[in-house]
Amino acid sequence: MKKILILGVGRSSSTLISYLEENAQKYGWEITVGAHNLQTGLNKVSPLTRVTAFDVFNEEQLNTEVQAADVVISMLPARFHPIVALACLKYSRSMLTASYESNEIAEMSAQAKSKGILFLNELGVDPGIDHMSAMRVINRIREQGHALLCFESFTGGLIAPESDNNPWNYKITWNPRNVVLAGQGGPARFIQEGTYKYIPYNRLFRRTEVIDIEGYGKFEGYANRDSLKYIEKYNLQDVPTVYRGTLRRPGYCRAWDVFVQLGATDDSYTMLNTEEMTYKQFINSFLYYSVEDPVKTKLYQYMHIDQDSDVREKLEWLGIFDDTVVGLKNATPAQILEQIICKKWVLDDHDKDMLVMWHKFIYQESDKKKPSLLTSSMVSIGDDTVNTAMAKTVGLPLAIAVKMLLTGQIRLTGAHIPTLKEIYEPVLNELESYGIRFVEKEGT
Repeated sequence: MKKILILGVGRSSSTLISYLEENAQKYGWEITVGAHNLQTGLNKVSPLTRVTAFDVFNEEQLNTEVQAADVVISMLPARFHPIVALACLKYSRSMLTASYESNEIAEMSAQAKSKGILFLNELGVDPGIDHMSAMRVINRIREQGHALLCFESFTGGLIAPESDNNPWNYKITWNPRNVVLAGQGGPARFIQEGTYKYIPYNRLFRRTEVIDIEGYGKFEGYANRDSLKYIEKYNLQDVPTVYRGTLRRPGYCRAWDVFVQLGATDDSYTMLNTEEMTYKQFINSFLYYSVEDPVKTKLYQYMHIDQDSDVREKLEWLGIFDDTVVGLKNATPAQILEQIICKKWVLDDHDKDMLVMWHKFIYQESDKKKPSLLTSSMVSIGDDTVNTAMAKTVGLPLAIAVKMLLTGQIRLTGAHIPTLKEIYEPVLNELESYGIRFVEKEGT
């Protein structure tokens, strides 16, 4: 009887757990869930699943649980994966995650291979489904003897059209801290027509492109921090344009740029008296001094926001000019802004989220003069606030890969990401049975 250990029960774990519980009955698996909060874990599982209060820093407990398992799934924050991986190496247990493969995990590849185990990372949606869906098309283009000239890829966790009822056309469907800090940590880097390009953070949300997805309307995309690392991951060394980005609805980026220019997304220092500070005072702390001018007027003048601009509606709807007290002690600007958006961009009880992914491929066929264009798009709508599109697209590919490993379909060892055909082909095929499928379109 195979035993599965799942560590962590965050927002994206519900679909993962449900899938594995369904297959456990078929294959005779036993599942243990380690949850930081025991009750949260119990709320996520069926009566047949064992739940234990888990602390990743409790070395004895970690070793005991890992040793008892056949495969470990870490849904913990990415910074804890290396701790789990070391325990997996000690007891020769494979580990799968939905997180980016860290340098620490990559450096364990040779040890994992010598132990005959697999560390399979980046099996969520982004990273994950983006890798698999892109590589399927990239490899097909190359197998047909064509030369790839351009690869662009965009993903966005958004709100479904039927639940879109605020001027930002956005609600939080994943980690709100990451929403506030998006784009920080260095310039966006990519390659365009063979030239390396860089977009500094202070220009990031003004350098956008419009993408139209049939049936779902227009989106705008801004550059991800580092597209260049995908050149090696996808073997794109000979491709002149490689660009990856994030999707939002039109108008979002221009309004969010106000906070960037103001300094309200800064997480590098704490502000004074934030417990008693109001939202209006928070905004005012970044503006010029004036006894006569209201804070709203000062902001619009400082940011050159016209009277008829829809940016005004977005900012005022967030309540940033209200006298609501922050109530956070020694908070950074980013922490205060996160609190503001969490109160307003919350998913209501009957809301549904939406995950959108879009790829563009330009390639040259040997018998044609003009390059050919192919786009591939996927849209997934959540069922409710628990079984979200984000939970499905993060949890399902990871769960499918676990099943493949336990049933002998995957025989890899060492550290990998799902860019190999033996992984992405069966995973993508099964995802289609859950409505997660890509629509390809030739030409403009």
